[in-house]
Amino acid sequence: MKIDGKYKQFESVTLENRTWPGKRITKAPIWCAVDLRDGNQALINPMSINQKLEYFKMLVNIGFKQIEVGFPSSNDTEFNFIRTLVNENLIPDDVTIQVLCQSREHLIERTMESLRGVKKAIFHIYNATSPAQRKYNFGKSKEELIKIATDGIAFVKQYEPVAEGCKISLEYSPENFTQTEMDYALEICEAVADKWNASKENKIILNLPSTVEACLPNQFADQIEYFCTHIKNRESCIISLHNHNDRGEGVAQCEMGLLAGAERVEGCLFGNGERSGNLDIVTVALNMYTQGVNPELDFSNLAKVSAEYTRLTGMNIHPRTPYSGELVFTSFSGGHQDAIRKAMAFREKQSKNFLWDVPYLPIDPHDIGRQYEGIIRINSQSGKGGAAFILETNFGIMAPKNMHPIIGDVVKKAADELQRELSSAEVYDLFAEKWLNTKSPLNVLEITEKHIEGERGGNGEEHVAATATIEWYGKRLVITASGNGPLDAFVNAMKRTSAPIFNITSFSEHSIGIGSDTHAIAYVQLSMEDGTSVWGVGKSSNVGRAGVGAVVSALNFYLNTEN
Repeated sequence: MKIDGKYKQFESVTLENRTWPGKRITKAPIWCAVDLRDGNQALINPMSINQKLEYFKMLVNIGFKQIEVGFPSSNDTEFNFIRTLVNENLIPDDVTIQVLCQSREHLIERTMESLRGVKKAIFHIYNATSPAQRKYNFGKSKEELIKIATDGIAFVKQYEPVAEGCKISLEYSPENFTQTEMDYALEICEAVADKWNASKENKIILNLPSTVEACLPNQFADQIEYFCTHIKNRESCIISLHNHNDRGEGVAQCEMGLLAGAERVEGCLFGNGERSGNLDIVTVALNMYTQGVNPELDFSNLAKVSAEYTRLTGMNIHPRTPYSGELVFTSFSGGHQDAIRKAMAFREKQSKNFLWDVPYLPIDPHDIGRQYEGIIRINSQSGKGGAAFILETNFGIMAPKNMHPIIGDVVKKAADELQRELSSAEVYDLFAEKWLNTKSPLNVLEITEKHIEGERGGNGEEHVAATATIEWYGKRLVITASGNGPLDAFVNAMKRTSAPIFNITSFSEHSIGIGSDTHAIAYVQLSMEDGTSVWGVGKSSNVGRAGVGAVVSALNFYLNTEN
């Protein structure tokens, strides 16, 4: 793309001795959800009154204490929604609703009518202030826009009795703050605060919207700190942020704005809103949570919130969206999978509140209602640890560590051939097909055992005589031998066939299942005459037969690989 002078660098505010870079976020801001107005107006099909009622209840359950419920002077749906909240007594005592209105007399009067019966409300009034908006929208001077703003405040006072006892707090937004000259933004905000008679006891909310995101996050932070340190009577106002995401930096700008002195945040769940969306409050809140700061919002069942959001708005959540996306707790990379598996196994032996330091997972999925089953998913990029984790977590198969690379290779090859992700069930089916269910070229049809013990109390060793009926390359054979146990007897019997010479170099087993469904699962490593090492797995309700099955599995794996 050619740069030809059409665009220019954002003009930063001059700020000396800035303090925000050295600060931390140590407490939650005042949150205000604007989904029902700013998010709703950006939907292809705006929500109905019933949908908005459901959404309002969801926001209350999450813990929002300030909720912008609409633009009641804009249409009957918005107005009637607020009346429904009032008439059905749906606004909790600890929740303050917020209404938006332009700085125009008849709209202010209509908005006050919507608030009859409400105990307390924030009256959010705004007008455009940036040079481009002054030029294209209004054709008015700075002084004329200040008069529009202060006249609006006068109308709010004049028509407040229409709301019949509702305690009104004032919020003023200079739209678009970030592209407005800082000294002019201060001038118009101070004029509005003076008109409202703002004081420490009667604070005004000065909302500083990044209506169109236009600068770097650090430049935005400088603007907020400049405003906070230069506004007259700072103790009489609450500095609020309303970030949009046009540059994809809304979360970063909000977080830096909080460091710079802001105390309040407006935004939407999952970043809904005009163009590239509003600030994603879910991300900001859970970012705080991962730093040990209580966000004072409850996202412990984020999957349910996500589902309700999608159902009510018709908007989908991208699978890579932080915290809420389908794939954010998923690793396909083999190295990532192995690290997660090891860390999770270690954590199982620790206390519940043990410091969370699992590689590649910034938050415990359980804390937001997610499950570990989806953490590791399998495709052609997956490594040895991923398949082993799936088998252990979902199916109780705890294969020896030295067997993990072989399992991983089998699964990885299948995923590569299919050119897609494999489900957990498909991983198990591959494992079972390759090791548990093999019947060729060797299959055991029947085994009988006879235990030979010496005199009771004597020193004679116990022997087991085994007779097995097998199929070997399609031929039925009966083989017999004895040994110090069923497995040893079977191995000795196989030595009397044309099977390759082998020795058992590793054996382990564990139980799987519970109650009457408990089985033994055995793993053997065979060392073949040609120096090859090969693994086999057997599963049976009989411990001895599980070991025999593992030897059969290993021999079949070796012979099928050779062929």
